[in-house]
Amino acid sequence: MNKFSSENQEGQQGDKENKPSGLLEKIQQLGQTNVPQLSQDSKIHCLTIVGQIEGHMQLPPHNKTTKYEHLIPQIVAIEQNQNIEGLLVILNTVGGDVEAGLAISEMLASLSKPTVSIVLGGGHSIGVPIAVSCDYSFIAETATMTIHPIRLTGLVIGVPQTFEYLDKMQERVVNFVTKHSNIAEETFKELMFAKGNLTRDIGTNVVGHDAVETGLIHEVGGIGQAMKKLNELIDMNKQKSEVIVQ
Repeated sequence: MNKFSSENQEGQQGDKENKPSGLLEKIQQLGQTNVPQLSQDSKIHCLTIVGQIEGHMQLPPHNKTTKYEHLIPQIVAIEQNQNIEGLLVILNTVGGDVEAGLAISEMLASLSKPTVSIVLGGGHSIGVPIAVSCDYSFIAETATMTIHPIRLTGLVIGVPQTFEYLDKMQERVVNFVTKHSNIAEETFKELMFAKGNLTRDIGTNVVGHDAVETGLIHEVGGIGQAMKKLNELIDMNKQKSEVIVQ
């Protein structure tokens, strides 16, 4: 009897030990978390957007992707978590699904906590709205951003309504970028429809300082400058909160 009870206790302990690993596996597979996994002494959460932004269609397994259904619950958790005081968004993306990119951009722009973005390597296509959605944006000196018209893949119906839909979708992107950056609408459209800058394509590839000069990005810098700026924004946010409380 004692032997059975001791074996039963060992089995229960083994089940308890297996539960956390099972939960961690679900988080990794589904991206569903209540609270982002952070060290206790950190007040800044780092959100990485890499590869291709995956939308409503699942991309092939060999593609490096960022799934928007993973990012959305993370952003909600960041907003709810009182221990997180600021968010650092690191981008190295080729772009991807327009609606998924705009959804991520709108969520980042509506966060009540200070946000800073930094483009490393590339922040192309729909990665541009995500980069400018934060309170302050950085770009590495060698990083690039490709600005081009919206494209459709798959079956396209050759009717005027298709082109009207494309134009409306494009306006959504243009309006968001110009609202959340210092670039003029005319300048952004000139970059978008420029000919000869991209081989066999329409658009412009802006590098580091060029992105800052056009007003698209605030400053050229690396991770050190981005962290310093984010801490400054966090301190300013605290001071505002104290004034409101008083």
